[in-house]
Amino acid sequence: MAEYEDVFRASVEDREGFWLRAAGALDWHRAPTRALDESNPPFYRWFPDGELNVAHNALDRHVEAGRGEQAALVYDSPVTDAKRTYTYARLRDEVATFAGVLRGLGVGRGDRVVVYMPMVPEAVVAMLACARLGAVHSVVFGGFAAKELAVRIDDAAPKVVVSASCGIEGSRVIAYKPLLDRAIELSAHKPERQVILQRPQAQAAMGDTDVDWADAVATASPADPVPVPSTDPLYILYTSGTTGKPKGVVRDGGGYATALAWSMPNVYDVSAGQTIFTASDVGWVVGHSYIVYAPLLAGATTVLYEGKPVGTPDAGQFWRVMAEYGVRSMFTAPTAFRALKKEDPNGEYARKYDLSSLKYLFLAGERLDPETYRWASALLEIPVIDHWWQTETGWPIVANPAGIELLPIKPGSPTRPLPGWDIQVLDTDGKPVPAGQDGAIVAKLPLPPGAFPTLWNDDERFVKSYMSAFEGYYLTGDGGRIDDDGYVFVMGRTDDVINVAGHRLSTGGMEEVLASHPDVAECAVIGVADQLKGQIPRGFVVLKAGVDASAEGYEDTLRAELVQMVRDQVGAVAALKDVAIVAALPKTRSGKILRKTMRGIADGTNEPVPSTIEGTDVLDTLRPVLVRATNASSERR
Repeated sequence: MAEYEDVFRASVEDREGFWLRAAGALDWHRAPTRALDESNPPFYRWFPDGELNVAHNALDRHVEAGRGEQAALVYDSPVTDAKRTYTYARLRDEVATFAGVLRGLGVGRGDRVVVYMPMVPEAVVAMLACARLGAVHSVVFGGFAAKELAVRIDDAAPKVVVSASCGIEGSRVIAYKPLLDRAIELSAHKPERQVILQRPQAQAAMGDTDVDWADAVATASPADPVPVPSTDPLYILYTSGTTGKPKGVVRDGGGYATALAWSMPNVYDVSAGQTIFTASDVGWVVGHSYIVYAPLLAGATTVLYEGKPVGTPDAGQFWRVMAEYGVRSMFTAPTAFRALKKEDPNGEYARKYDLSSLKYLFLAGERLDPETYRWASALLEIPVIDHWWQTETGWPIVANPAGIELLPIKPGSPTRPLPGWDIQVLDTDGKPVPAGQDGAIVAKLPLPPGAFPTLWNDDERFVKSYMSAFEGYYLTGDGGRIDDDGYVFVMGRTDDVINVAGHRLSTGGMEEVLASHPDVAECAVIGVADQLKGQIPRGFVVLKAGVDASAEGYEDTLRAELVQMVRDQVGAVAALKDVAIVAALPKTRSGKILRKTMRGIADGTNEPVPSTIEGTDVLDTLRPVLVRATNASSERR
């Protein structure tokens, strides 16, 4: 087995050969003879003379190889008390049939289909059916408000929308069809048809242009895979929290499939016949890549989980799923494990299950704080691997490549760049900073296969937003540093760096300190305006379950301890003097803390609240605390 340094060096010294060899893992209708077309930077094209069908590679080729009876997809829904297993043969057949439904509705190569569905197997079937036809799917996170869905319909201009009658959020049933109907009313573009999956929890009223999923499937003829150029778009995925015209990240088929097929055995150490459990949503990039496409391209078994980490019906569901399906690698967000830690700090639920199959826990989507890393590591006694990537990149940028060589883990770092990613840290003048110093994290162009080639119908915005800040580099929007060992430390979005009396300080570094307190489950630090220092930090912490905060003097003591910890570990320059104890932090449905929205309330700019927020009541409760933080700063001026 090659070591990391050898593999990375090969990707740098022989980029063409490295990625052509990786592409050889796929079935090509016409095999590529060249890896990269770089004739029109920054619009790079991977495998420009190749043709393939991604759905064929995800399903048909495994069936043809004699593995049709292996489990491809396991659906586990504690919120509906339902479980189903789809073999590769069954999933191939259902995808082919639904592709026939779409073909009968006039969908062909290049047509767009919006998929607005909950976490059900039919969502995966719809995505793969589009890929089978060479159509472009755009999955919109289920439960998006009608206005947000409408702007995505207008931008993608779909011929058909595929949706469901409802989704399940904990114990609540969310009717999707009224949201879809309203979105179509609001949108200038009108889809020709809407295919509706009726769920027993809520039946949807059907209109003149609506098609019942079950009825359509019953009479459809299966469709064969359509070979398309490697550079054809596979899907459009709109970045979360977008205001105004949405940013539709485009993913090409050949480059994406090559990168994902390479990443499964090399990064996640999951091969054909093994099981990965990715606890995310198909509406996000993690769901696209590591619930749907990557596991199936690798011939693995993927778990589609409908529910939350806690409360459905208890805090043991993740552990149950891992034990029941023999999960080898799990992938979720740090938020999920902070929720588990908060509800079950001693890991009592985990100890009820046989987790001997679990070899790795991968966490991404936000910065992994060292305290959560230590808790999960001590509980599971396996490698807990932070890794960093983005909607735009499609697969990890920086990771610990478990399938190549498990590198020493440094808490707070997602480890080292993966092959194809030339990661650097630059100052505001575009010059590399010394090792250990913070700056803007960038990736040298061209980006490897799998990364976005542009934005949907918006090349100009693609260049302006990502490629113009530093010539020859992709601006990730994240800040951080690279240490002497080449380890990357991602400290958060560059707008999470605050300027305190001329000192640029990372709020991520302060959050790291606060999270290390034994009573703290999760935290956020934001900068608020201060006339004297420009900005000063304010901390917000959520306590672990079981902590008795009612004891006399407890809150004052805790605040003093937290302030002193930041002073001791970051320095007096941090000027953190106030920490509020709150019941919860506002988050998007994908688990990201709404720091920008919190800052907007605190400084009075009233940033728009994303429709992806999980519980507006949390934000309403926190609003007076944020205002008080600003007022406290004003009183000292």
